Amino acid sequence: MGRAIIERIRRDGLTAELVAAGTNAMATSAMMKAGADAGASGESAVIWNCARADLIVGPIGIIAAGSMMGELSGAMAEAIGSSTAQKILLPVSRCHIDVVGVSDSPLPARLDDMIRMIRSYMTPQDRVLNESGGLL
Repeated sequence: MGRAIIERIRRDGLTAELVAAGTNAMATSAMMKAGADAGASGESAVIWNCARADLIVGPIGIIAAGSMMGELSGAMAEAIGSSTAQKILLPVSRCHIDVVGVSDSPLPARLDDMIRMIRSYMTPQDRVLNESGGLL
């Protein structure tokens, strides 16, 4: 999912700094290959980066301990949920979380919505995030 998100962000020409904070090295590597500017793996990396991000983008499961096939720890979910960064979360069924009122649209349509939301947090002049920070 992280790879698809980063590929879509880059394909749509968004130039914000993208920091890939993956639960494991394989996930981080895939996001780096997709165009992330920097990457780090594991619980400490996720916690550290959440404290510094302006915007956090990912599947809805990143706020639920034990999701992502058990890879997302309680400490990671807490760091993401309590971060002051704005969060843009994609509802995906494999996280076993259903959100009332969300249509069952295909992933490409959800990624379109994600791009629109990300753009709303960027300045129109230079496409840099409002707080001049990174995007997680």
